[in-house]
Amino acid sequence: MITKSIKHTIAACWLCCGGAIALTACSDWSDHYDDVSLGTNGSDLTLWQTMKEQPQLSDFCELLQQTKVFRQHRKTSVSYADVLDGGQSFTVLAPVNGTFNKDSLLQLVQTNQGDSMVEKSFVLNHLSRANVSLTDHVQQMRLANTKRILIGNGKVGNTEIATANVHTHNGILHIMKSQVPYAYNLYEAMTDLPQFMQTGAILRQYEEDFLDENNSLSSGMVDGIPVYVDSVIIERNRMLERIGLINAEDSNYIMVVPSTAGWQQAWAEAESHFVYDETVDKRDSIQQYWTNRALLDDAVFSMTVQASPEDSLTSPQYNRRRPEYHVFYEPFTKGILSQATRTINCSNGTLYETAQWPFTPEQTYFRELRTEGEQTTLITDYNSCSYNARVFSADSVSENAYLDIVPATATANWNVTFKVENTLAGTYDICAIVLPKSVYNTVTPDERPYKFRATINYVDEAGQPQSYDCGNTNFISDPLRVDTIVLAKAFTFPVCNYDQVNSKVTVKLTCNILARETSRYAREMYLDCIYLRPSTKEE
Repeated sequence: MITKSIKHTIAACWLCCGGAIALTACSDWSDHYDDVSLGTNGSDLTLWQTMKEQPQLSDFCELLQQTKVFRQHRKTSVSYADVLDGGQSFTVLAPVNGTFNKDSLLQLVQTNQGDSMVEKSFVLNHLSRANVSLTDHVQQMRLANTKRILIGNGKVGNTEIATANVHTHNGILHIMKSQVPYAYNLYEAMTDLPQFMQTGAILRQYEEDFLDENNSLSSGMVDGIPVYVDSVIIERNRMLERIGLINAEDSNYIMVVPSTAGWQQAWAEAESHFVYDETVDKRDSIQQYWTNRALLDDAVFSMTVQASPEDSLTSPQYNRRRPEYHVFYEPFTKGILSQATRTINCSNGTLYETAQWPFTPEQTYFRELRTEGEQTTLITDYNSCSYNARVFSADSVSENAYLDIVPATATANWNVTFKVENTLAGTYDICAIVLPKSVYNTVTPDERPYKFRATINYVDEAGQPQSYDCGNTNFISDPLRVDTIVLAKAFTFPVCNYDQVNSKVTVKLTCNILARETSRYAREMYLDCIYLRPSTKEE
């Protein structure tokens, strides 16, 4: 992990606020540095020999001699002086003496961490693998650290060229009046800018390397385990794979992040909703992960998929089946970015800062939950009845289907238990939505109401089963309309059951019709869904 002191030193060296994202940047140079013969192109001297003849480039040359190439996270014995003196072709943007802090950079390259930082954010920021000449037309060039920059009108980006188009045996040299500033991508800005380091530290937790077996060179098996003579290691970040690849240079994102105080406040609230009971393995780690996801899932927006950004922005979590979530309307004028400050233009997008987290829990992670009646796999138990899923297309019917619960006999009081998934620790109104019989028989529908009771089953902080009988109330429906019946108002789950496979939270419906009431109430029920809507005890 790069220490804060190293970052601050890099900041001073590069005349900008931070360093690089990669701890050990992986070079894509080939294994052989002298295997390409380009022929003479205006000079018999290599790029390295040409720069050595320029006194104003002595500081840059010294740094190239001291900076080693990294391959697969390993520091090699090959310097960038060796690379530029070999047969591979490059374009070099060489800054003149006195325009960068040579001493600080030389101090950094004495360590592996510092060397990799200098390699990615300084040396590779002044090299390109392509031959790019200065012409009358502005064109884009790709730097060796994957950043893209414009060259033209006597400049590379905003940096003026002192001497252009010096052709050498293995490439083109442009002598720059000053160093080319390193352009952060969004991930680097998050991890290096002081006001965002808390969020950036969270993102860093999910960095990992894994072996690319397909591209690694195997030498066989030892004790049943494959052994590789040349391992190809790929860097990835599991969090970015979920929220957006803000470390990719060929992307275009918007990211919105609150200040440190705003983040801490929002994180504390989200954390309180992801409390798991004591029987859940690694519950603290799971709580931390989903709390982070709760705040980050809607923080990143890929601009390549936005139909009309001024009207609305959709995050990568958007799903057409739940169109009310992960879409934010009028973001710049009235919505999430209306109070934001455009902090920095990054190499792959724009970073916006807000004082507070610009969302509400109900917009993002504390969502309405529906156990669809027709989703019979969520039925954990049933007695004295059978059931059938039916399709009925109407705006008032959730998912255009419902469950027909049929009593086993004309006087049977049945019960059906439904699993409720992804509950959070928090307060909900727990409801049952039932349908009139006219959805199936429009000519002579049964107009008798339903009469039933409900029980909510859950666990406490210790994981011990608990139940609530919903006040021992008999619920009676309106038989002439789609009826949302509140089974429990402002009911609080002490722990969450989010992303768990077991059924710690269930709702049991029990038909409760006396024999003498058979003509008054209907035992056959059409259930649309069990519905949980976020609530507060004060409501």
